[in-house]
Amino acid sequence: MAKNYMLRSESAVYYECGYSCDNAIFLRLGKEAFFITDGRYTVDAEANVKDAAVITTNDLAAAAKKLLKKHNVKKIAYDPKEWTLFAFERLSSELKCTFKPIVDMSHKKRILKTPKEMALLDEAARLGAQAFDAFALWLDKKGSDKNETRLTWKAASFLSDKGRFPLSFEPIVAIGENAAKPHATPTNRRLRGNDLLLMDAGLKYRRYCSDRTRTVNYAKGFAFDYTQRFDDKTMQKAYDTVLKAHDRAIAKAKTGMKARKIDALAREVIEKAGFGKYFIHSTGHGVGLDIHEMPYISSRSETRIEEGMVFTIEPGIYIPGYFGIRIEDTVAMVNGRAKILGL
Repeated sequence: MAKNYMLRSESAVYYECGYSCDNAIFLRLGKEAFFITDGRYTVDAEANVKDAAVITTNDLAAAAKKLLKKHNVKKIAYDPKEWTLFAFERLSSELKCTFKPIVDMSHKKRILKTPKEMALLDEAARLGAQAFDAFALWLDKKGSDKNETRLTWKAASFLSDKGRFPLSFEPIVAIGENAAKPHATPTNRRLRGNDLLLMDAGLKYRRYCSDRTRTVNYAKGFAFDYTQRFDDKTMQKAYDTVLKAHDRAIAKAKTGMKARKIDALAREVIEKAGFGKYFIHSTGHGVGLDIHEMPYISSRSETRIEEGMVFTIEPGIYIPGYFGIRIEDTVAMVNGRAKILGL
């Protein structure tokens, strides 16, 4: 990380000082750090911000500019993804300081998780899996004939534990042909016996995200587990193929391997089974304070996998107008191998 840098993203700011809010600028100027916010957050900030001075103001940009001038800063790094053009121009105007863009600056710093972060991610995954199980019991008793809109709302309730936990993202609950859209939005399609049901959801535990996907045959006594049986032969073949790709990528992932090799481990299984053109996204992505972080497990990624990285493995097959299948777990690189979190 650069000697001088400024942050706007809530997750990036939280990582630096243990607290963030929706209106703050974090400045690191050599050995000094500053958390700049407005009066709505002063009490919480002063109680929770670590290793940074809290500055309250009604003009964050003006306060940041004043500090940059006071410290005679000649160069400062920032991530352009974190800033709107308006906010950046307002802060950077009339300054002789050079602003150096570093894309994904905080994500690069956070790519290796500490043991403490690993424990938080493991607990998030465990709680997420627990919510899947509780939702399955509800679906088994009361899910029949409910539409996707209702099911998505109910899934969010189970994931959040009635508001106890924030969500990692809006849950995806898709039936049959709607599951062929990787990021399906809810429709009025109603759940019937022996329908294919895909659920992709996660929660945040102490700000760290979980991310999990299961695809099931909705039948009496079903569960969100790996063993699924479908009457449709094409559907069954696709499901078995996705599961094999998922298992192979996790079993063979090793530290020192490039991310594109892990993607290939999954993709080769799907291509060999004749479904290659229906696997339309990358095999995975990093997970942490944000639901999408580095490393990205894609066919183009040259990132070398290291101990302490946490990412998803989520191969899928999506046949438009027919069905979609995805199986996803979050894994951590521990002792050179991929370990599924939450077990």
